[in-house]
Amino acid sequence: MRSTTLLSLAIASTIAFAPAAFAQSDTASGKHFAVVGGASLIDNKSDPAPSLKIDGGPAPFVAFDYYINDNIAIEAWVAADKFDNRVKFSGYGNSGTLQQRPASLSLKYQLGHADNIFRPFIGIGYHYTDIKSRDLALVSRNGNDIRVKSEHGVAGVLGVDMTITPTWFARADVRYLRSRPDVEEIGGNANQGDLKLDPWLFNFGVGVRF
Repeated sequence: MRSTTLLSLAIASTIAFAPAAFAQSDTASGKHFAVVGGASLIDNKSDPAPSLKIDGGPAPFVAFDYYINDNIAIEAWVAADKFDNRVKFSGYGNSGTLQQRPASLSLKYQLGHADNIFRPFIGIGYHYTDIKSRDLALVSRNGNDIRVKSEHGVAGVLGVDMTITPTWFARADVRYLRSRPDVEEIGGNANQGDLKLDPWLFNFGVGVRF
């Protein structure tokens, strides 16, 4: 229910942050701002550590684009809520939840004229992912509880915008985040290695240009 509510708010923000969204315009060219709200599905690497499985799940997102010109943009993308991923350890079943909330800043290049119906884009940037362990029923080799640290790294995006009107558009994209957070022992100094999460995010949203 919370994710559904936040998804609605994410889409509604495409209007709230665009006071000129409903102004009459016969071209998308020359508009410097875009706001996108929608849904994201995260897919972590299936085997981030020996005997460990982490599933994926949905969360709403919001993206803000600043277009330097019709083809080059700077994008800020953020999950509007945490991804709740169940952790399963071989022989123990469900072993708690790993929460991820990524945000990224990217430089994008968008192909074609601003008024084309389909406009593919590609981008590269950097992400920071806030990670929290909740009820994680795993222990270190020394018998202490463990936690997973937040992570940052390279991010990439590949997608396409589909023009609905010169103001409104739909967006579908896939994102890759290089994410290999350290696993720490609580109450000890031993580093327990890292998790090779390296998630893919599949996103669909609706946007407005102004």
